[in-house]
Amino acid sequence: MLATSDQEYVARALIDARATKTPLTAYPGAMPQTMAEAYAIQDKAIAYDGRRIGGWKVGRIAPDLVDIYGGNRLTGPIFADEIVNGAAQPVMPVYADGFAAAEAEVLLCFGEVGTRDYDIDNVRACIADVRTGIEIASSPFPGINRHGPAVTASDYGNNKGLVLGPPIPGWQRADLIHMPVEMAIDGETVGAATMEAMLDGPFGSALFLIGILRARDIAIPPGTWVSAGAITGIHEIGPGQRAEALFDGKIRVGCSIKSY
Repeated sequence: MLATSDQEYVARALIDARATKTPLTAYPGAMPQTMAEAYAIQDKAIAYDGRRIGGWKVGRIAPDLVDIYGGNRLTGPIFADEIVNGAAQPVMPVYADGFAAAEAEVLLCFGEVGTRDYDIDNVRACIADVRTGIEIASSPFPGINRHGPAVTASDYGNNKGLVLGPPIPGWQRADLIHMPVEMAIDGETVGAATMEAMLDGPFGSALFLIGILRARDIAIPPGTWVSAGAITGIHEIGPGQRAEALFDGKIRVGCSIKSY
């Protein structure tokens, strides 16, 4: 879907707010009502932005909105310069006067995707690595998650970075769906869950992403990361705080937060 002039204006306003670190007290134009409209804005913003995409976040659309929006997931770009190694104890920037959260996620790395058709049973064949990680969700628009998934998707899916944690050993055979995951902020546990509630799990997120990017004529080069969805919830966070995720009771990844 080609962007209209109004959607181009929204795209420019969103990336200008990100670039200038300016909070948006209101959405800068008509809010998208469909995912097609949201991705038209997102695609135009990506083109204006010009940075290389290193991955994509995948988020869930609430069950009561699935029929309205025609699907159960959404996506947004993660730029290569905002993907960092968690071993370096990174400090991740957020929009302090906008929205900011940290999410414990399983990260999948694509190998060669090619043009073959995939399903949930064979999509693992194009996955080269699986890691633990934390997605940083942040937007200059504080209300980004209060107006439906199309608004969230329009502003990069509410992404502001990705922390790469340690790999999951033997992921090809591991029971990822039942792996316990905990999230703590400043040492206090704020969420604990498994991936049983994540629809068809992280590999379902990879399958969704292949389909939506092909439909938008966006290539998936080897090395592209997939942040497969929040496991323990979306945990709001602010500058000066620290987030740490614990996977399988033994694999840790963390980061500190600063104002952007």
